[in-house]
Amino acid sequence: MRYITAGESHGPQLTAVLEGVPAGLPLLKEHIDEELARRQKGYGRGRRMQIEKDEVKILSGVRHGKTIGSPITLVVENRDWKHWTNIMSIEPLETEEVKRKVTRPRPGHADLNGAIKYGHRDMRNVLERSSARETTARVAAGAVAKRILAELGIQVAGHVLEIGGVRAQSPAYESLEQLQSVTEQSPVRCFDEEAAVKMMEAIDQAKANGDSVGGIVEVIVEGVPAGVGSYVHYDRKLDAKIAAAMVSINAFKGVEIGIGFEAARLPGSAVHDEITWDREVGFRRRTNRAGGFEGGMTTGMPIVVRGVMKPIPTLYKPLESVDIETKEPFAASIERSDSCAVPAASVVAEAVVAWEIAAAIVDQFGQDRMDLIKANMEQMRRYAREF
Repeated sequence: MRYITAGESHGPQLTAVLEGVPAGLPLLKEHIDEELARRQKGYGRGRRMQIEKDEVKILSGVRHGKTIGSPITLVVENRDWKHWTNIMSIEPLETEEVKRKVTRPRPGHADLNGAIKYGHRDMRNVLERSSARETTARVAAGAVAKRILAELGIQVAGHVLEIGGVRAQSPAYESLEQLQSVTEQSPVRCFDEEAAVKMMEAIDQAKANGDSVGGIVEVIVEGVPAGVGSYVHYDRKLDAKIAAAMVSINAFKGVEIGIGFEAARLPGSAVHDEITWDREVGFRRRTNRAGGFEGGMTTGMPIVVRGVMKPIPTLYKPLESVDIETKEPFAASIERSDSCAVPAASVVAEAVVAWEIAAAIVDQFGQDRMDLIKANMEQMRRYAREF
């Protein structure tokens, strides 16, 4: 499976085209709208989330509530487009005044690098596409991937571990359903209620100071059998694909799997997971420090991935930059007003991780139909138990 997205932040719509989704997958508009709504929540979001109420239109690849094997086209309209029709016009403009030309690159954004790469003298051509608004389309694609995984008995949940230096306790949840239920009620998607209050205080303080804060999100996936992925080639290692997908999220600057960077500070005896076996479940690990991966393949243990999101770089106390036309210094302009987007980023992280796992499963079990993929997955699970 693969997908591409198209569209600009203030253009008429965002589009995702999904190829290779198996036929026979139950898929309804509300499955996707639910995930889009989750992305728009979160303490610290700005006015844009009050303007946009994202809903999907499924334009192809689904008939009578089920996928048919052809490419799926998903569209999310930008409701604020009516205020940008001239600025983002496809047709040439007769006057330059309405262009709102951008010649002042913002530190921490793609503005300057993108302008140099494509030769743009108006950096709106860059910022409109490099905006995190594009993650709307990725969440829509991830919602389809989640439907595939759900049909195969695989669960995905994301939550926030840290915001603005406030670190939550590792969640002592009984099930992923409980983890998701609790975090969905939290304004910052945090399982630790005491830490959540302090996180919101950190966001409020940053906003009062004209600043922003980042954080750490975690995604957990349960139910993936052992052996998904490959050790044979570097580009088929599933943990590598997931790591790349996480860092591809806007403002993400790091990723770790399992205990991650902590492994550098521990002896091998405190890092590697001992293997056990019993007649009921087959092979297991005593611990899950590897985060569900060994040798680029799943171990059958829960997949645990964390991503680091830097603070949003558009600040109300602007950083200094240089105008590309005049070469004069200036204080960077403001294009959005979120003081923290970490809770929303946890939903995006769920989406990209779900897609990579679903794509690996569809590829590995090599069928164009959900019923055959289900049968092959169950056979794989039996084989792993009896091995």
